[in-house]
Order: sequence, then structure tokens, then C-alpha cells
Amino acid sequence: MMSAAAIPRSPPAAPAARRTAVLIPCRNEAATIAKVIADFRAVLPEAVIHVYDNNSTDGTADVARRSGALVGREPRQGKGHVVRRMFRDVEADIYVLVDGDATYDAASLPRLIDALLAGADMVVGARVGKDAAAYRRGHQFGNRTLTRVVGGIFRRKLRDVLSGYRVMSRRFVKSFPVLSTGFEIETELTVHALGLDLSIVEIDTPYYARPAGSVSKLSTWRDGLRILATLLRLYRSERPLSFFAVLSALIASISVALAIPLLATYAETGLVPRLPTAVLATGLMILACLALAVGFVLDIVTRGRREVKLLAFLAQPPLERSAASSPAPPHDTP
Repeated sequence: MMSAAAIPRSPPAAPAARRTAVLIPCRNEAATIAKVIADFRAVLPEAVIHVYDNNSTDGTADVARRSGALVGREPRQGKGHVVRRMFRDVEADIYVLVDGDATYDAASLPRLIDALLAGADMVVGARVGKDAAAYRRGHQFGNRTLTRVVGGIFRRKLRDVLSGYRVMSRRFVKSFPVLSTGFEIETELTVHALGLDLSIVEIDTPYYARPAGSVSKLSTWRDGLRILATLLRLYRSERPLSFFAVLSALIASISVALAIPLLATYAETGLVPRLPTAVLATGLMILACLALAVGFVLDIVTRGRREVKLLAFLAQPPLERSAASSPAPPHDTP
């Protein structure tokens, strides 16, 4: 009888090649999309490039098709709708999300992918302006403000919440519940990772001005207000106890401010001459207590919802990490 050691065994199967997809949401980017496709194909020739057109009127889809990209279409207006469609339709192991305006640096992509393979769940290309016109002053201020707010809420150090240049694992993409409809999608991606305590790595990448003939669809005030509204909504849903505790404290402070003069008068005369004010102060204090109670209840609900999202994340097969990859860069958020 042959010993177990002598039984011939098949050699271990070689690991399957990782599928990489470059996702480019576009609207009226005919002037730049061919360059974006060519730049990313030159850096990562094995990647499949997907361009999803969002009601362009300048022939963006035709230019992308002639440049060799796979072209899809999302009729609902808004970047969030496009990203939702791409995440649902495209199957890959590594997802690269980038804008089609030729402002992001394709040559930085290998460094971003290496950081993902080294253990990150999402890698963000933190923008470093290379042209005076790349970063408008209002956009810089808004990005810094929102980045600090998000970092403060989740107690994590971040540098560029609104960057549209990201590399993500399949686990991250397929467990991400896209809710936003517009440019606030970047904030939602970051908050999703922070809510599940996933690893985010930020790597400096050059950021260029739009080429001549390319027009930005961003509105500093309109999109800034939408992003701020999304941030408040996500704060309420991800940190409900903190949100409603602050609200409760504000309402209780108003109630106490109204009640102090009444109490002083009552202590001196034994009378409550301003009954409507007393009723208002009492009602506000009751409302403050209700807000705090709602915060406790929603905190329990949020914990359960977070567990469901984490289970959905873990249900996806993990990305096969590269043993030869360098350690994660020092900007990994703790």
C-alpha cells in the first residue's frame, strides 16, 4: 500500500488574475474623455474601462466608444445615480472610480492599487493642486471645512473627503448602499467606511486644471449646501445619540433660560405671573427629554443596521492581498 506521502498530488492552482475595472461617470466630457481613457489604459492595460454617460449632449458616449471603453448609460440625472448603476452592473475585484474631466493623475494609480493590496479597504487620491486654476478658492475652503467636520464627527484624521479619485475592493463596493444622487456621493463613500471602521488610506496625487474646452458642472454654493445637508443627514443616521444629545442640550438650555426668571420671581413672591412662559419652558424641557430618548432608541437601531452592513461586507470574498506589496502609507487613518 502506498504511503500518504507517496500519493501524487496535483500542484496548487495558480491564483486567478485580479479583475480591475476603471469606472468613469461622465456628463458632457467629450473634450477630455478620450485622454482619460488613453491615460488609464497606458498605466493599467489589463483593466476594463467603463464609461457611464449621464445624459450628455456633446457626444461623450460616442467618443468613449471610439476610444475603446465599454459604454453604459444612466438616464437619472446626478453622479450618485451613475455610481449606483456602475457599482450594481460592473463585476471586478478592484474598482477604480475617477472623474472624466482629466484633472486626476493616472500615473498615480499603481501606488493607490498597491495600498489597497497592502490591506486598505478604500484608497483616496488626496488632491495636491498643480495649477492655480485647479482648485477654486471656494472649493478649497468648502473641502477643508467638510473634511474637518467629518473627521471630528468620527474622530478620524482625514485630508480630502471630496476627492473623486478612489480605489476600492469588491467587498467595499458590493456592500455600499448608495443613497445620494449627486456630488455628495464622495462624502457618503467616506462615511460608509468610517461607520464600519474600515481602513482608509489617503495618498497625495497631483490635481490639474481642466483642459481648455472642458466646463465644470460643480456649483460652489449649491453643491456645497447639498453636501452639507448630506453630512447632517449622515451624522443623524450614523451617530444618532450624539446628534440628538446635542439637540436635546440646546432645547434644554432655552428652557432653563426661560425658567430662571420665573423661579426667581416665584421664590420672592410665591407667584407665577407669566404662565404662558412657564408652560413654554415646561414644554421645551419635555421636548428635550424626548429628543434624548429618541437618540438612545435610534442608537440601538443604528448599531443593528451597522451590523447588517458589516455582515454584507464580510459576505463578499476578500481581495487576495499581495505579499510583495509595501506596507500601507503613513496616511492610513487610525
